[in-house]
Amino acid sequence: MNLTNHFLVAMPSMQDPNFKGSVVYICEHNDEGAMGIVINLPIEISVGNMLDQIDIERELPVRDPSSLEQPVFNGGPVSADRGFVLHNRVGSLSSSINVTADVSITTSKDILSLLGTSESPDNFLVALGYAGWDAGQLEKELIENVWLTTEANTDVVFNTPINERWNKAIAQLGINATNLSTEQGHA
Repeated sequence: MNLTNHFLVAMPSMQDPNFKGSVVYICEHNDEGAMGIVINLPIEISVGNMLDQIDIERELPVRDPSSLEQPVFNGGPVSADRGFVLHNRVGSLSSSINVTADVSITTSKDILSLLGTSESPDNFLVALGYAGWDAGQLEKELIENVWLTTEANTDVVFNTPINERWNKAIAQLGINATNLSTEQGHA
């Protein structure tokens, strides 16, 4: 099983406060474990304010300041002090991992100086921290019915209002979220 480029959608029974009501975009899944970014839990800071706080030096002027008004996300409980940028693919950036032909994740600061400029990815999501699972841990959680899985959709990641992402991801499965049980082991 390889869930790279899939969503993990938290079941209503999820009690872990890091993941309750969450949608996780899986960036990598292999025999060693899995890594993803929570795409629907914003924190109280905009991308622009975060960039001002870390004093990013720009070589290009900001051309699209409205793109910097989007919130930064709580990407997960692991390495919460590190930034991750999920974005459509752009030129060559250091520390980028291509998830698909269209989506990359970048951990280097060089992408931060591009955000909002003429060289910015058209679509991006900035997160602090990530969600990680050791080998076999995610598979165990799937057996325990903690998550639903569905193929990822970049429209949900980049264009769907934040408060609608969980419902939209569930709807991709043809399921009405109101029909999901809050108890494990029940539909």
